[in-house]
This record gives sequence, structure tokens and C-alpha cells, in this order.
Amino acid sequence: MTKGILSFGAYIPRRRLQRKAIAETHTWFNPGLKGMAKGERAFCNWDEDAVTMAVEASRDALKGRDRGSIETLRFASTTFPFLDRLHSGIVAGALNLGEDVVALDLSATQRAGTSALMEALATDGETLVVAAEKRDAKAASPHEMQSGDGAAAFLVGSGKPIAVLLGKASRTADFVDHFRSLDNQYDYQWEERWIRDAGYMKIAPAVVKTCLERAKVSADAVTHFCMPGTLSKIANTVAKACGVAETAVADPLHANCGDTGAAHALVLLAATLEKAKPGEKILVVGFGQGADALLFEVTPEIAKLPKRMGVAGSLARRKEETSYGRYLAFNDLIELERGMRSETDKATALSSLWRNKATVTSFVGGKCTKCGTLQFPKTDICVNPNCNAIGTQEPHPFAEKTGRIASFTADRLTYSPDPPSCYGMIEFEEGGRVMIDYTDIEPEQLKVGQPMRMMFRIKDIDTTRGFRRYFWKASPVPQS
Repeated sequence: MTKGILSFGAYIPRRRLQRKAIAETHTWFNPGLKGMAKGERAFCNWDEDAVTMAVEASRDALKGRDRGSIETLRFASTTFPFLDRLHSGIVAGALNLGEDVVALDLSATQRAGTSALMEALATDGETLVVAAEKRDAKAASPHEMQSGDGAAAFLVGSGKPIAVLLGKASRTADFVDHFRSLDNQYDYQWEERWIRDAGYMKIAPAVVKTCLERAKVSADAVTHFCMPGTLSKIANTVAKACGVAETAVADPLHANCGDTGAAHALVLLAATLEKAKPGEKILVVGFGQGADALLFEVTPEIAKLPKRMGVAGSLARRKEETSYGRYLAFNDLIELERGMRSETDKATALSSLWRNKATVTSFVGGKCTKCGTLQFPKTDICVNPNCNAIGTQEPHPFAEKTGRIASFTADRLTYSPDPPSCYGMIEFEEGGRVMIDYTDIEPEQLKVGQPMRMMFRIKDIDTTRGFRRYFWKASPVPQS
């Protein structure tokens, strides 16, 4: 059977910080920022990180698919929130995959996403490849202007792929264009001209040439060229050196998203597949301590793929953010006086988290086998007053269900990193209800009957111990 990409998905956070807001704050110190002040960059809400974005991109990729056939999950990022915890394990739990899934984290290079995809295409069975990035940047730095937060996911396996791999090539080179260490949370980048001339132009074209030779495809046959790079027009320069038409160079999404680091090559691939036609050839290049090149050909199966949020849908789900202060606060770049109510001890009982992992991480409730009543959380006794059967509930997933607001509160007394704290009762369309936090919603949007969907988010962060708890929250259903 043919091996290739079976499905894909993407996620970009809702908030878009206007770059002019950054420039207006810092041009007194760095006037050069004015020249970078066009457009906007995506940034995470306070309750989002690489893990939550990976979950959302994966859910998008798995729309309408059976998750039981996934054997391996590979999660690529250079901004994992934990130094010693299996992040792909968290994602697998949130997706309610089987415990026999092989979960792996890949990190330490900007081409971790393409390397993970390349490796998955060379193995048997179905593999979910996801890349996500939420990078820190010093205030007033060019990196702060150029970066964006986002994720992309691909299901790879045999059967009826939407894109097949024609050729691949990889090269490893300890070319240090930038680095980040345990002693410094921010990237330290070297001189741009040297990065371009000694790095991109020496490494990337040679890898692309090898890839095309192995595929027996000429450079002028490439329809789409996807290569991220924070240097201006670097993708165009590399494409020209490779003999690829400039018209094939994919939109780098700088104007409305920003560079999403290790995820960006896959984000560009997802954006390209959203508009690709059968027979078109897509060349994807990842750069970082060497380079990866993968050449795909789109198949007629792409027309049968169910509608998904993808990159285009995520970009359309947009909230303009003009408050640079909110971005600074969400990314801990300023120290706010958060008040006494924020001082509550948020210690997490790891034993309780483990025992309740199906409820907390997978958002699995119960269904009574006697009367069919759905409820969350699952308990020993059916909540239907006309039933009240004992021990009749079987596990029932709620994460993909939609519901409506039955009650709401916008609370400014309770501490929230983004006040007011919004929460209330959600009634699911198929039955069941839950009292839960709301996210990505403005107070004026709160109304009974508002359609809501579930999203995997950070519940709270224990800054004393460096632990973050994840749970599910309700967010407005995007309007099509």
C-alpha cells in the first residue's frame, strides 16, 4: 500500500499583536524597529503553550478519523514547558489515544518538525506528527517582531494518502546561527549576512538538489516551495539558487502570523495543502544545524478530505490586539502586581492527577448502559433521577462534543491572569452538562445559548514548583 500523508491540521492562536504597538513602545531605544512594524504576529493566550497548541492541531488533523489505528506520536518543539516530562504523552492523553501508543519528543533544532515527518514516513504503521512552538523573545528585539506562535499536525500512514513522498534528503551540520542554553531563555543570534551566505546558501541548495535527483524531478516542476526563514526573502534566494521558480515560493505568513520556529515548515506545508491540486509537487525544506528536504506530490484523495480549521481557518479566527502590555504580561516579560488573591497555593497532587487522568486529561465522562444518560464526570451512580442505577456507566468521551452556555459569570473578584474570569454551565447537545471555565471569549459575548466547543488549555500554573496543570475549557464555536 502507498505510504504518505493521510490528513493534516493546524492551529494558530486567536490573538494578533500589531507590530506597530511594539515599535511605538520601543522606538525611543531602537528606531530600527519602525522598519519592521508592518503586519501582526500571533501570540498565545495566557492559558496556551506548545502542548495545548499541539493538541488542537492534532484534533484538527484527526477530524473524521479513527484514532485507534495510531501507533506512534511524535511531538517536535524547542519550547517544551518541562525539562523532564514526556510532552507527547500529555498530547496522547488529551487525544484519548491508547496507552500502547509509542510517544516521542523531538527537540533542539529548528528542523525538528521536518525531521519528525521524514522519520515517520520511513516507518510502518500510522504515525501522528505534530510540531508546536511558543518562543520567548526579549522586549524590543527583532526576534519579538518576527516570531509567532502556532502548530501543525500530520497523520502519516498507508492507504489512500492525500500526498505521497517522491524523494527526501537530509544533511547534518553543526552550523550555529543561533542558540539558547539552560542559562539563558532567549535566543542569541549571530550576524544575518553570515547566516545567509555561510548557512542557508551553502547547506539548503545542496540538500534540495539531492532530494530532486533522488525523486528524478526537475526543479522547474516544483509547484510550491515551503521554506521558513526569519531572514528577509531568504526562501526566494534559496529557491532561485535551486532553480525553483519564484512564483512557487509559499507565502511565509509573516504579515499575519510570524515565524513559528520548529513548527513553521509544517505550518507552511499545511497552508499549501489547503489550496493544492492533484498532481502538484510541494517541496518542503527545514533548516537548522543542517537541512531536510521532502518532495511530495498531491493526489486526487485531497478532494475527499473533510473540512477542517487548518491555517486559513485559524487565521480567520482572529482578535486584533493593540495592547502590548497584555502581550508582555502573558509572556512574563513584566512583573505585575497580581494581588493577594493570586497567592493561593496551587500545589498539584500528582497521585490524584494520575488516578483521574481519564477525566482531567482525556475529558472522558460516563454513559449509563441502562438508560443512556450522559454525564460528566463519570460516577458510580447514574444522575438520571428516574434511573439512579449503580455501576452501569461506561466511559464516554466528551472532548469533541459541542454545547451551549446555560449560565455564565464574569468574575472580577476571582484572580485571573486575564480578568474577568469567565465560567459557567455548559449543556452538551447530546446530553450531559459541566461547570467549566470559558476561554477566548469577551464578556460581551457571554449569553445563554452561545454555541461552545471544548479546548485543551492550561488550568493554572504553580509558579512555586514550576508545574502547570492542564484541563479543558469551553470556547466559542468559530463562525464559518
